[in-house]
Amino acid sequence: MADDPKKTGPEDASRVNVNQEHEVDYWCGKFGCTAAELREAVREVGVMASDVEAYLKKKKK
Repeated sequence: MADDPKKTGPEDASRVNVNQEHEVDYWCGKFGCTAAELREAVREVGVMASDVEAYLKKKKK
């Protein structure tokens, strides 16, 4: 079942879903990154939010 686009947060807070624009917006705000950076992180480390966050923090250094 598709996510409700009226939601402002993720369906599953432990996973980053780059296929839902409202979730991309949420995660970009949470991690302080662009949509392109978020998608790159997911390609590199997978969808687990903790892994994506660690990757983005390491990239910013």
